[in-house]
Amino acid sequence: MAEDTTDLNAVELATELTIAWLGNPNTRSSADDVPAFLGKMHETVSALLGTSSEPVAAETATEYTPAVTARKSLASKDHIISMIDGKSYKTLRRHLATHGMTPAEYRERYGLKPDYPMVAENYSESRRAMAKKIGLGRKPGPRKTDSAPAQPAARKRKTDIAAAAE
Repeated sequence: MAEDTTDLNAVELATELTIAWLGNPNTRSSADDVPAFLGKMHETVSALLGTSSEPVAAETATEYTPAVTARKSLASKDHIISMIDGKSYKTLRRHLATHGMTPAEYRERYGLKPDYPMVAENYSESRRAMAKKIGLGRKPGPRKTDSAPAQPAARKRKTDIAAAAE
């Protein structure tokens, strides 16, 4: 029986393992995590094969190119355009959460100022007006009272019924 000789290439093995890992429906990862996972898999496979290899891709600082400029993302008062995908949103918080980011990470990734808004200006104003209308943010104070105390509803009905019967 002839022995099967296989060429154990660390890059190919790491690639196949990564593809199998990504093909699993129970594994959820973003596209940003794949290169780091592939590099780690290559290091592990190389260590198991006992071969010394140079790193596949040294990920020192990944440069992200924004879909739009910071100025264009804030051009409209009705929405903010995301620098990730170029789509418009009233608020970016949920959109960023789907990409596994916080507002601070988003600002850092694209070099934005700390006061860069996460909510569109008109949307913020409408929410503010609605909150003021329902009384949010007020400090509790003395209640307004009339000079004469109001009659309880049950007593008022009895007098109305008695007056109507006469």
